[in-house]
Amino acid sequence: MDQAVQSPVFLSIAAVERDTGLSKDTLRVWERRYGFPVPQRDAFGERIYSLDQVDRLRLIRRLLDAGHRPGKIIGLPDESLRALSEQLPSSLLVPSGDQAADLEMFMELTRAHQIEELRRQLGQRVLRHGLARFVTEVVAPLIDQVGDAWARGQLEIYEEHLFTESMQVVLRNAISTIPHPASRPRVLLTTFPTESHGMGLLMVEALLALEGCRCLSLGVQTPIWDIALATKSQEIDVVALSFSSVANPTMVIQGLTELRSKLPLHVDIWAGGRSQALRQRRIPDGVKVVTDLSELGEAVSAWRNRARD
Repeated sequence: MDQAVQSPVFLSIAAVERDTGLSKDTLRVWERRYGFPVPQRDAFGERIYSLDQVDRLRLIRRLLDAGHRPGKIIGLPDESLRALSEQLPSSLLVPSGDQAADLEMFMELTRAHQIEELRRQLGQRVLRHGLARFVTEVVAPLIDQVGDAWARGQLEIYEEHLFTESMQVVLRNAISTIPHPASRPRVLLTTFPTESHGMGLLMVEALLALEGCRCLSLGVQTPIWDIALATKSQEIDVVALSFSSVANPTMVIQGLTELRSKLPLHVDIWAGGRSQALRQRRIPDGVKVVTDLSELGEAVSAWRNRARD
């Protein structure tokens, strides 16, 4: 008896965006500029992508996170991409054996799908370390480790999503316990429409709240005009934006330029994250690049010193 031949599986462009973290705009630009990915079309004429292409996009995403340029790696054969990926050092830097053991425990709980226990253990670390140390010593390296495992195929997409949701719950609960300050600056946190990653925003919000800032988060993917409207209505002093490594550099600079033109000069714009645009492109005047979480306290102090003058 002949065995039935399974039809190949394809993902929509929206599903590829969710699963790889590469925006739809980035996928379209790469298709035109580099000839990859090469989507097919469904019955409605919409782009669909084979699982092999999605796996390759995952690999490219990991290399982008490590600082490689799209134009240098997208055209490489799969074997070369895998070889480059295997040469990458672990993105996790652990200062102590105890921290390494903690992080491995969190990874094991994620792999075992023990989500309630994961949240309980994360909540205990907030109480033990304090929120600032928790963000810098647990959240930041753990996100790197989870992302690394996901890119290597050691975590399924749904497992990474379960972890992210758990971390967001723990961080939001911790932030909610910080008394609302009366002091300035008032900070608006969000991302541009093409940026769907929100963990960076929560980490920044936690540290700014500890500095006594009054934070208002719009979440991710806010249109630039709406950012300007919210800034005016909420009497915002600083707009803080997060950009992931897969953000299109040209769109980052164009978006920052447009937002700067729509805001009063007394409103600061702080841009942070891993986008290469923040390090290799000309940043518009009036935009401050915050390259590391440790710089937030200094940025707040500098703002307050100016406000007192």
